Amino acid sequence: MGEVSENVGIFGGAFDPPHNGHLALARDAIDHFRLSRLLVRVVVDPGHKDVETAPEARLALAELAFATLDEAAVSLDPFGRTVDSLEALGLDDPLFLLGADELAAFPTWTRPDRVLELARIGAATRPGSDLQDLDRVVRSLVLPERVELFPITPLAVSSSEIRERVYSGLPIDDLVPAAVAREIDRLGLYRTR
Repeated sequence: MGEVSENVGIFGGAFDPPHNGHLALARDAIDHFRLSRLLVRVVVDPGHKDVETAPEARLALAELAFATLDEAAVSLDPFGRTVDSLEALGLDDPLFLLGADELAAFPTWTRPDRVLELARIGAATRPGSDLQDLDRVVRSLVLPERVELFPITPLAVSSSEIRERVYSGLPIDDLVPAAVAREIDRLGLYRTR
C-alpha cells in the first residue's frame, strides 16, 4: 500500500503582531483545503516590509496565537524571499497561503514562476475583493492552474492598527488572542516608536 502524502500548508508573514485575522485565515484554509499540517513561518527579515519587533519576540507571539490550532507548527523563516524559503523546505507540493492583496502583487515577487513550481497558491478573498482583477492576475501567470481562490471570514484588523492602539494606550483584547495581548503587555511591545 502506498504512503499517503500529507497536505501541508505554509503561512508566512511578519506577524508583527499576529492577530485574530491571521488565525481566522489559518482556520479557514485548514478547513477549505483539508490541511493535515500548517507551517506558520515567521519571516525574520521580510524583504517587502519593515518590522518593529525582533524575530524572537514575533516568534513567541505567533506560538501563542496559533497554539489553539493542532495542525499548526510555528518556526522562524530565515529567508526574506518566498522562493528561497520554499527551495529550502523542499516539501512535496505544499499549499502556500496568501491574501488577495498579496496575490495582486504576486507577479512582482522574486521568481514567481518558480514559486508556482514549488507550491500551489491558496489566495484568501474577502467580500469586496476585486475578483475580476485577481482573475486577470492569475491568467497572466505561467501556471494559473496552481492558484486557487478561497473565501475567508472577514475580520477588520491589521497588525499596524494593533501597534497604533498599543502605542495610544487603547485595548487590543478583541483583536488578538488573549495570550498574545498579555505577552505584548508583559514584553512592553509597541509602546514606543
